[in-house]
Amino acid sequence: MADISIVHEHHLTPKKAREAAQKVADKIAEEFDMACEWDGDVLHFERSGVQGSMKLEKKRVETYIKLGFLMSAFAPTIEARVAENMALVFGPA
Repeated sequence: MADISIVHEHHLTPKKAREAAQKVADKIAEEFDMACEWDGDVLHFERSGVQGSMKLEKKRVETYIKLGFLMSAFAPTIEARVAENMALVFGPA
């Protein structure tokens, strides 16, 4: 099992931050075939072997991903892709 935790600071309005989070979720869903669902300011996503959430806060976004045994081999790749997508849509920290 592998856990990934990414915190990214941002300077977006709450509306823009939610739009950015949705862009990241759409990209994650496309690349990794995941289902995504909002619960307030928390976006939950999952598929077989992967569960995670993206929590929007006023000036930062926290992403947590829990990988199952088979997916843990891809942890570095998944972490890099998610961090890269977050930096692209949320802008520089």
